[in-house]
Amino acid sequence: MSNSTRKKKTILFLAANPKNSIPLDLTGEVKGIEEGLQRSQKRDKFVLEQVWAVTPGDVQRAMLDYRPQIVHFSGHGMGESGLILENAAGQAQFVKSAALAGLFELFADKLECVVLNACYSEVQAVAIAHHIPYVVGMNQEVGDRAARVFAVGFYDALGAGESFDFAYKLGRNRIALEGIAEDLIPVITRKLEVVSLPLSEPLESASAAPEPSLEPVLVESSRSGVVADPIDQVELEEPEGQVPLESALYIERPPVETRCYEALVKPGALIRIKAPRQMGKSSLMLRILNHGIEQGYQTASLNFQLVDRDSLSNLDQFLQWFCNSIANELNLEDKLADYWKGTFSPKNKSTNYFQRYLLPELQRPVVLCLDEVDQVFEHPPIATDFFGMLRAWHEDARIKPIWKNLRLVIVHSKEVYIPLHINQLPFNVGVPIELPLLTQVQVVDLVQRHGLNWKVAEVERLMDIVCIKFIGSSVLARLHWFTVMSVLFKPYCSPHERRTAKDHSDPGSKPERFCTAAP
Repeated sequence: MSNSTRKKKTILFLAANPKNSIPLDLTGEVKGIEEGLQRSQKRDKFVLEQVWAVTPGDVQRAMLDYRPQIVHFSGHGMGESGLILENAAGQAQFVKSAALAGLFELFADKLECVVLNACYSEVQAVAIAHHIPYVVGMNQEVGDRAARVFAVGFYDALGAGESFDFAYKLGRNRIALEGIAEDLIPVITRKLEVVSLPLSEPLESASAAPEPSLEPVLVESSRSGVVADPIDQVELEEPEGQVPLESALYIERPPVETRCYEALVKPGALIRIKAPRQMGKSSLMLRILNHGIEQGYQTASLNFQLVDRDSLSNLDQFLQWFCNSIANELNLEDKLADYWKGTFSPKNKSTNYFQRYLLPELQRPVVLCLDEVDQVFEHPPIATDFFGMLRAWHEDARIKPIWKNLRLVIVHSKEVYIPLHINQLPFNVGVPIELPLLTQVQVVDLVQRHGLNWKVAEVERLMDIVCIKFIGSSVLARLHWFTVMSVLFKPYCSPHERRTAKDHSDPGSKPERFCTAAP
């Protein structure tokens, strides 16, 4: 056997696109890689192996079977929450950075490069680079097309005999040549750069508590199929309004929270949260405000359902209400009379009030959450001027240092239909956040937080009953649990009430019987 044959490198392509995730063109990606390698000068130097719909166990087995020099993962990523593989049911399964780093460390004698072609995968790349010479990840959300183009460029370079550094640069350049403004998203981390840095998620020692299992998140209960009774420690909450910060029942929807927190610390930030009612917008807003407080920022929130109808018919009255309400939220003295003078327009007066009084007075970043701004949409003349002013403030942060301290969070439920050029509104700039439907994994999490240990099939029936598959509202799930469990724990409930509630704690109960369990 020739020396060149013995030195053939194996590229292991791992693909995961769970049923409950956004579809990706992974077939197109691997096809582009394969075609590029086949036509390359060094095509005899590489072998491309593919494993699809990978579970955590599949990854281990593939590493053992192929002993690759290059591992390429293509799919979804959620930053700190982990990369998304699949479980036995084809649903999303999160795998943490420490677990991935620990796996690849075991194969560090052969593994030369890992490519994580998934959103927000830089977190995992840094952890893995403590053991592997070159790791490529993405520092933010990356489009499907940009990810495919990068991969093709990267492996075209390797097929031409170039280094990993050169391949990384060529992949980024390929994105730019295609006219996609995402060429700065791929990042490469080298072992030499991070080997002296601590892992953000330290690997547990053998004597420490065991790491979370890589078995599917949707854990099957015992074979008896008996539904476990709720644990006594469950603390029921009224299923309406914001989920309190201290609540154990708030379900995160990665990467939503991470994106908001990362955006909030950027000067002049603008975050736009849109979702139907009862989807958790206000609960997310509460956590954004709390994150601001943790950063040492001043915070204020304003619910536009509080504005008087008369004020919504007069721009001057509306903006006076707005400025006065914000000053009150910030615990600052009302000085509106000092700035509401002369022949300037109400928008100019409002801008001066913020620029010359509110922001300088605080001398630190201010998080301003504007909730239920839908109320303003119904008054186009007011909406046009008000939202145009907010857009101008956001853009002024680029040139005026004082506006860098303002971090705007705009929350609404409806689509924006305002007769104004989109470039004069704040709804196509900043960071857009749309709350997704609850996934099956998240519903399982909610079930377990209520002290129940249900099978996957039982959770699926629950999702059908409370329409989570179609509406995606965590409030609906909380309502079901509150209704059932408040009866079960009611001190003096009748036998009939208890039997009825237990009927509805069984996810196989019929939807039309759902309302009869109300306490």
